[in-house]
Amino acid sequence: MSETTEFQPYAILPGETISLDKYKNDKDVIKIGPGLLHEKQQVTAIKAGTLKNHNNQKWWIDSSQRRYVPSLNEHVIGKIIAKTQDYFRVDIGSAHSALLSTLAFEGATKRNKPNLEIGALVYARVSLANKDMEPELECISATTGKANGFGELKDGFLIKCSLGLCRSLLNPNTPILTALGEHFAFETAVGMNGRVWINTPDISNTILLSNAIKNSEFLSAKEIKQMVKELVKQSEDDMEL
Repeated sequence: MSETTEFQPYAILPGETISLDKYKNDKDVIKIGPGLLHEKQQVTAIKAGTLKNHNNQKWWIDSSQRRYVPSLNEHVIGKIIAKTQDYFRVDIGSAHSALLSTLAFEGATKRNKPNLEIGALVYARVSLANKDMEPELECISATTGKANGFGELKDGFLIKCSLGLCRSLLNPNTPILTALGEHFAFETAVGMNGRVWINTPDISNTILLSNAIKNSEFLSAKEIKQMVKELVKQSEDDMEL
């Protein structure tokens, strides 16, 4: 077994090449994510940001960009902008809109298709990502074939954030969602395309939580706790009025 080097995230610029072999074990399978290009036996950065990884297997560049570049199996939130008998056209914030087949839903058949209206929001998985083709989406899990949370997002409120913030929100221990969950009841869906959907029983709390999430991007865990504490007090004061 080869000896590996401990990895520390670092800033990187477009055009820099990266040697990933020294960070992986013999049995590791490396997956390249957003911001990286694997070509001619080498990995090259194609955007500026911070190089990060998960378990030395999935690698990507984290940045504050807002233009989304689709990547296979990433979860996204999209808006239906057109529909035909066989597919929906979905805006996911990328250079090109994505295609979502009417059969790419759990239980969908030719006789039983979902009836999504233009303007509806969907939580979906990128099933095809190729720079020479339109991206394609599915509202079913790649492993189980079940919905697993994918599908239409009803009610709620959609906010747009940087891609870096959305990635941090997907961490199960993310400070902002953990702190908010201790005081508020809410549902959330985080898309890796810079979109976050939030739903609470009270519209005023929905707006409150939306602002808290957007404002948390450059705050420390301690500052986030203080901000949430102030929001809770504000919410209680509003209820007394």
